[in-house]
Amino acid sequence: MPPKFKRHLNDDDVTGSVKSERRNLLEDDSDEEEDFFLRGPSGPRFGPRNEKIKHVQNQVDEVIDVMQENITKVIERGERLDELQDKSESLSDNATAFSNRSKQLRRQMWWRGCKIKAIMALVAVIVLLVIIILIVVKYHT
Repeated sequence: MPPKFKRHLNDDDVTGSVKSERRNLLEDDSDEEEDFFLRGPSGPRFGPRNEKIKHVQNQVDEVIDVMQENITKVIERGERLDELQDKSESLSDNATAFSNRSKQLRRQMWWRGCKIKAIMALVAVIVLLVIIILIVVKYHT
């Protein structure tokens, strides 16, 4: 039967195990090479390599600074892009509303033009009828 494992570990379980492992690894019986990898370089025992290490560390620090600046710029660019996207969506919505309103207004104006033409035609027909009736009445009497 397989062993039972905890499905969820809390922070104390993880932190406690890391501390105890570190303590076990850094005991007095470990040699200098292990200490170097676990604790990092210490002191002047590295001699001429110490300057090289400092130089490389300075270069790494410079690269880290540049990368942090780049990340900041990318985040700012992302924020500007989000703002630009919001503005473009707003502009698109306004353009759609303007288009719908202009179509509605065009239809209203077309109907108004049709009504005016119909009224003018009706007035012309009435005027012609009055003229024809007057002519017929004048010749009939």
